[in-house]
Amino acid sequence: MPPPRTQRPLHQQLVVTLYGLYAGKAGGSFRVAALVAMLADLGVDEQSARSTVSRLKAKGTLLSRRDDGVARYVLSGDVLDIFNADDQRIFAPERSRPEDPWALVVFSVPEAERNRRYELRSELTSLGFGFVAAGVAIAPSMVMDQAMERLAARGLDRYTEYFSGDYLKGGDIRAQVPRWWDLELLDRQYSAFIDSYESLARLWQERVQAGKLPSGADRLEAFQTYVPMLTLWRKFPYRDPNLPLEYLPAGWQAPRAKQAFLTLHGILRAPAEDHADELLRTR
Repeated sequence: MPPPRTQRPLHQQLVVTLYGLYAGKAGGSFRVAALVAMLADLGVDEQSARSTVSRLKAKGTLLSRRDDGVARYVLSGDVLDIFNADDQRIFAPERSRPEDPWALVVFSVPEAERNRRYELRSELTSLGFGFVAAGVAIAPSMVMDQAMERLAARGLDRYTEYFSGDYLKGGDIRAQVPRWWDLELLDRQYSAFIDSYESLARLWQERVQAGKLPSGADRLEAFQTYVPMLTLWRKFPYRDPNLPLEYLPAGWQAPRAKQAFLTLHGILRAPAEDHADELLRTR
């Protein structure tokens, strides 16, 4: 079962996932040789891997340190905190209910600072907000606290005001929701994830049911599937606002995609970690 190639995360995203998953056992840091070896098992050649590390270092995502004269890299605290905080939204996301209030963020950014406007919109989008109009973002109320915290941390809250309220206009709100969020794009992304991983989930289940314990080759295969899959999936809980099911189109693909993810996570997490541990011991 070779890992799917229809969806490939960026190399920099893979590095962040590797740190989030496996750096804890290595004291929070990796030697460059260990990163290169792990990325090689994920299909990234050495030159590309070293270039990726250099770019992440230049961006401040990776920080260098020396340990007993050996150069090592740690993931910046801010990025690691976000990775660790994601688990609730990834594994147990809270779905809003029709009776819940809406969160509204109203923002105005001077034209001279339009780069900050772009940054603000990007942050809101990454938190699952849609846009009712220019300068008006909307989301289920459960994300407001996180939005206020993140915008404040990035110095963007000086452009914003925050409100909570109900939708009062008559008519079916289900017809309005696709205007505020690009549900078609999100559904296509879920469908692409299903195309990549649903059949693999069935095949791994069949292995488990047949009592086939992971061998060395299976652990490598698990690693090659699990790390890219988790890297891709981590984006969905933020792209998807977790709207009430009553507001979503018929045939919404998110539950089916999530089932494939949870199946593979349950089967592959441990053997993938075993492979990473063995690789780190040899490096």
